[in-house]
Amino acid sequence: MKAAVYYMNGGPDVFRYEDVADPVCGPKDVIIKVQSISVEGGDLINRELRPLAKIPHIVGYQCAGTVEVVGREVLDRRVGDQVVAVLAWGSHAQYAVAPAADTWIIPERLAIDDAAAIPVAWGTAHECLFTAGRLRSGDTVLIHAGAGALGLAAIQLAKRADAKVLVTASDASRLSQLDAFGVDNGINYKVDDFVAKVMSYTGGRGVDIVVDSIGGKTLARSIQSLTYGGRAVTVGVSGRDSDRLDPVVLWRGNNSLHGVYFPSCLDTEHQRVHDRVREILEIAARGEIRVVIDRVFPLEQAREAHEYVLSRRAFGRVILRP
Repeated sequence: MKAAVYYMNGGPDVFRYEDVADPVCGPKDVIIKVQSISVEGGDLINRELRPLAKIPHIVGYQCAGTVEVVGREVLDRRVGDQVVAVLAWGSHAQYAVAPAADTWIIPERLAIDDAAAIPVAWGTAHECLFTAGRLRSGDTVLIHAGAGALGLAAIQLAKRADAKVLVTASDASRLSQLDAFGVDNGINYKVDDFVAKVMSYTGGRGVDIVVDSIGGKTLARSIQSLTYGGRAVTVGVSGRDSDRLDPVVLWRGNNSLHGVYFPSCLDTEHQRVHDRVREILEIAARGEIRVVIDRVFPLEQAREAHEYVLSRRAFGRVILRP
């Protein structure tokens, strides 16, 4: 099969589009003919930093397609099923192997690109808001990087829960696009001090929850925007700065800091988290939430797709198609 592979960590230029061996189906696995690959933030981090599982390595957490082979111990998946899967690695290819337990049947009426973009981003957003953040109706939430796939998911889930939603983005045009999702207040972090804007909007109270996918200095300042007893949830390091948080900043407001990593949630609390993603897929199929796809690249342009995501120009998710 063809795959986007690399032989060492580095920038997007490490990708090579090559023939590699087809995946092997274990007894509890399925082999998927991949039709849509969601480029996840973790894919970029893995390509840059994480040890390679094998050489050449195929990166990628998430893809959707048609089941072609079913492991001998798998009872609830059949050849021909359309599924979306979460993998440890291997999505950037024409075929992928996944544990059958980490797949979801794609509901009718849900486009395969939309399904491919749901489990990690929307599952993560739900964990951030409701498990770590303990969101309740009427709470005020600050969501960083609102124009990204995680941000767009968190905005919509928070609004469905009757929260007030503040977001940050890098320019006025992106904030304008977010108006359609019911954002209560948008902050251009390139122009304005987001902590000052939060305090102005909330009358000095601060927000109940911050969802922070940036890390570094942004995470430290996010805590300054919390109300007394507020919760900061850290879920990424897209800012790539090396500042470390001093836990003393949590003390004055009796604030808390939570980390969320979706694969660990799925591994440790599998049934609960799997059921939640299934519900989100069904909600999307009914048209009650909107999955935003910014651009679709052919798989052989994995380098260009990763470069585009790194440029922070995407509004929503970027898809690769074999």
